[in-house]
Amino acid sequence: MTTTKAIKLFSILLLTSSTVIFSSCKKDEETIATVLILDVDGKPVPGAEVRLFGVPSEPCNGCTVRFDTTQTSNGTGKVTFDFSDFYKSGQAGFAVLNIEAVKGSLFGSGIIKIEEQETNEESVIIE
Repeated sequence: MTTTKAIKLFSILLLTSSTVIFSSCKKDEETIATVLILDVDGKPVPGAEVRLFGVPSEPCNGCTVRFDTTQTSNGTGKVTFDFSDFYKSGQAGFAVLNIEAVKGSLFGSGIIKIEEQETNEESVIIE
């Protein structure tokens, strides 16, 4: 085998193996939903109970809600939900969830569209 052919063969093998190695190391990014709870004056509301939940787009008997989780907003009025374990690689779209926030007699609601492998943010005003 000539030296030129050996170099070409080695180059092809190196390129192929490095492509396989680097593509198999790709790590999925986190799928996060962050909700900021504000009062009517735009100030953060700590200690609010924040619920994220899905509702079926069409009525159905016996349907189960895939997402229904509640957390309490922190000192800056934020709450973070991690949906990374629910995301499947190659999945098109993730979820649009309802938001309900309650603190004492104050209530607010909204929706958040969660894009896969991104940090998604939404604000809700409670009054």
